[in-house]
Amino acid sequence: MGSGGLELPPGDEGREGGSPDVRPGAVSLARPMSVGAIGPELDWGAEDWHEVRTRAQRAGRAYIWLNLVEQRLRTVVAAVLRPVYEPVHGDEWVVAAAGPAGQEWVQRAVAVREVSRRKGYLLDPADDNVLSFLTLPQLRELMVQHWPCFEPYVDERRDVELALDELEVTRNVVSRNRALSEAVLRQAERASARLLDVLGAGNDVPSAHRLPLDAVEDLVGDRYADVVAVHPDRVRLLRQFPAEDIFGGARRLDALGIGLNLLVQNFSGRRLVRLAEAGGRVRLLFLNPASSAVKRRERELGVKRGELSRAVEMNILHMRRVRSRLRDPGAFEIQVFDETPRFTAYLVDGDGSDGIAVVQSYLARTRGIETPVMVLRNGRNGGKVVKADPLDEAGLFPTYREEFELMWADSRPVS
Repeated sequence: MGSGGLELPPGDEGREGGSPDVRPGAVSLARPMSVGAIGPELDWGAEDWHEVRTRAQRAGRAYIWLNLVEQRLRTVVAAVLRPVYEPVHGDEWVVAAAGPAGQEWVQRAVAVREVSRRKGYLLDPADDNVLSFLTLPQLRELMVQHWPCFEPYVDERRDVELALDELEVTRNVVSRNRALSEAVLRQAERASARLLDVLGAGNDVPSAHRLPLDAVEDLVGDRYADVVAVHPDRVRLLRQFPAEDIFGGARRLDALGIGLNLLVQNFSGRRLVRLAEAGGRVRLLFLNPASSAVKRRERELGVKRGELSRAVEMNILHMRRVRSRLRDPGAFEIQVFDETPRFTAYLVDGDGSDGIAVVQSYLARTRGIETPVMVLRNGRNGGKVVKADPLDEAGLFPTYREEFELMWADSRPVS
């Protein structure tokens, strides 16, 4: 082998890895490993797999938010600045808009675009423009430089800049595939949702004012019908989705259950009066406290005889007092049913595409406050029903709404 070649040390029968007298500059070859023998230092155990999956899940969720924000900001920048610069500068309008202050980064974007063209990385002709190669900080710079142009459309420049500042940490971490903490992810999600709202991206989702549309839900919501959240119990539901957010401002409220504690105990009578006086319609359907179904439920739960019955009766009396304070008692209806209760459901604005439902099934030996809770949005993807098949249904919301109407028709009014 010539002087420029790779020198291999001679083997030594008495010592693994060859002779200890290896000349300087020589390279020793590692022993080949047997099939499947990676070795403990390269192995991943259960905890390691859990850690990397958690990292990937957080990074993926953050990426979706960042992607939506970047696309929205790019659209806004194009809508505002293109009419100003394109008539004079044509396809080079982005370069002109960047000006001398942005000369370096805009030329870098132009170069990346040219490389992408040559290597066939531009899969969509719509992306064959300089704007598509600008990063989030560069889009922000364009907006800040030309703020007078954006001011008529965006109320608060400070809100936009603060949200983008919060997103920069997440963008940096995700782009380099580093660990993203739960706290930073939540901060990024809040900042993204706030920024999209400021930029007017959520106006086509009527129910978003009550239950903000989640980026992941918007993309994959059709995999889970119209279920947008599942909570282990009612306590954890109320931590993330307080009663005021559920019921506040409702124009229609239909509720069915044994005692309707989620409403009665967590939303004040004064708020219910204001809701009804503002034009809201309320229909409450309780289990008849004198029915045999209540006694069976008491035995299931192992509570004292009459305990559940008295609790339901107290809730009904409280709602009757609320009704008595209204100028139009007909806007606040209370009825009772005698059948075995199978679930409790609160349907808010269920007659429109902006409806929200909170549903719990009754379990044999578990109180309502401890049972799992589903939150439904009326129609897939924020009220927009996507039907790939004529037989395809919008989701679970219509099922519970229909069940409520059937039970309401068979129930009796409370005087």
